[in-house]
Amino acid sequence: MTVLDTRTLWPALRAQTRHALQCGALQPIETALTHLDEDGVRFAVRQVSSLARKEAARRTDASTASAPNTPRRNPFLPYETDLCVGDISPTHVALLNKYNVIDDHLLIVTRRFVPQTALLDQADFAALLVALRGRDALGFYNGGEEAGASQAHKHLQAVPLPLDDSGFRAPIEALFNSASVANNSVALPFKHAFASLDLMANDAGHAAFTCYRALLHAAGIGAIDVDGLAHQSAPYNLLVTRRWMLVVPRSAERVEGISLNALGFARSLFVRDAQQLATLAQIGPMTALSRVAQPLR
Repeated sequence: MTVLDTRTLWPALRAQTRHALQCGALQPIETALTHLDEDGVRFAVRQVSSLARKEAARRTDASTASAPNTPRRNPFLPYETDLCVGDISPTHVALLNKYNVIDDHLLIVTRRFVPQTALLDQADFAALLVALRGRDALGFYNGGEEAGASQAHKHLQAVPLPLDDSGFRAPIEALFNSASVANNSVALPFKHAFASLDLMANDAGHAAFTCYRALLHAAGIGAIDVDGLAHQSAPYNLLVTRRWMLVVPRSAERVEGISLNALGFARSLFVRDAQQLATLAQIGPMTALSRVAQPLR
């Protein structure tokens, strides 16, 4: 088995993207970008018609799964070979996101089924670091349905930085300053745990895993044993770059019908139509995030 590394992963992704576009396996979605401001913070909001399609597909899968003796379809077992970038580690495979909104959207999927509610382990971080060390990117994880996960099979995701032309690699970095970073917190009006780190350093995989477990603990998320496998005690989102890590515990998956996942906490949000955009503008994007995250104590 040839395993992709930090040097070969992203070129392989671009080559597979060209193939998948030619054969129709990859179906990128055009979006309309709008910026919304709340309390001096700018959010990138993309109106994505595919969200309606994905929700309809999810309802179809759920309806099919509700039939007697019919399990819900797992798109990763088996995965579409035309979407496969390659093996990223002995335990993980790299796939293209079939309905990508952001170019070069990478899925990092366990080769065997592991629940999305299982805690990440060192193998997960080893695979994620192949992506983050090979290109400046944002890695993220939706820990369970209430955190925005649409699939039950464990998968991390990565998208290239910068996320937009705001001047920051990730719009959330507008909230960073030297004092907050030193105190392992950022100016967020909801519960979170933050740490700076250097994932280009030696032994970065172990450092990332140790940081992740420490942030889960700081955010009040523990481990629950389920058949010998550690699961999360509560839903959460994880965001990781080469420079920092953020954990946000969740209380709900959506607000006023608008689904929010980890990218929302990077200040990059998605709505399915003009009505949802108007609703988000009325609520305020930061307020919307506060309503799906756990409150500050």
